[in-house]
Amino acid sequence: MTVFPEPTAPADSRTEVFLRYLDYFRESMVAKVSALAEPELRRSRLPSGWTPLELLKHLRHVELRWIEWGFQGRNVVEPWGDRHQDRWYVAPDETRADLVAALRGQGAHTTEVVTAHDLAEVGAPGPRWNGADPASLERVLFHLVQEYARHLGHLDVVTELAGGPTGE
Repeated sequence: MTVFPEPTAPADSRTEVFLRYLDYFRESMVAKVSALAEPELRRSRLPSGWTPLELLKHLRHVELRWIEWGFQGRNVVEPWGDRHQDRWYVAPDETRADLVAALRGQGAHTTEVVTAHDLAEVGAPGPRWNGADPASLERVLFHLVQEYARHLGHLDVVTELAGGPTGE
C-alpha cells in the first residue's frame, strides 16, 4: 500500500500533494478490495445496495468524468459507464483484476494530465460542466480527493462488516 501523505512530509508543490493523496486513496481502495473474498466483491452489505466492485468501477469513472471529459474536454463515449438503470453496475464478466487495472490506468492518465498543467488552468468547455464555466484543475482535484476520501470511508465499513482488515 502507498504510504499515507503526512501533512508534515515535505512536498515540492501543491500538485505533488494532490497526486500523493490521490495515489494513496486509489491504492487503499485497491488494497481493501483485494483483501475481500471473491463472494464479497459482488455482495452488498448496505441498504443502498452497492458492492465493492461497483464502487471501484465508479471511482474509475469519476476520474474519467472529471479529468478527461471535464478538464480536458475530450469526447467520452460513455462517461456514465459505471451506471445501468440509474445505479452503479458491474457486468458479470468484469473481474476484480480488470477493474483494478482500469482504475490504475485511469490514475496514471490523471497523473500525466496533472503534471502537464498548472493548477490554476481552467478546463476546456464541454458537456461535463452542464453549461457552467469550467473549473480550474485545482478545484477538480479537490473534488477528486473528497470523492475518494468519502468512498474509502464507505469501503472501510463494508470491509469490516465482511470480516476483512480494518484500519490502514
